[in-house]
Amino acid sequence: MQQYIDTGYTPMSFIFDFTTRGRRRKDQDFRNAMALLNAMSPSDRADIGIKQADFTRIAREMTRR
Repeated sequence: MQQYIDTGYTPMSFIFDFTTRGRRRKDQDFRNAMALLNAMSPSDRADIGIKQADFTRIAREMTRR
């Protein structure tokens, strides 16, 4: 016979916690980095040597710093 431990944590409370918790600071930093990269003109991107496909990788690196 299997025993269950009653923790008082229901699926509905999980959904509530999942939807109401705040975003982590790292998520906001990633969004800011993506906005900065998207705001650059094509000539600025060409000067630096980055392509639009590299934006997510570069934004992740920017948030680590």
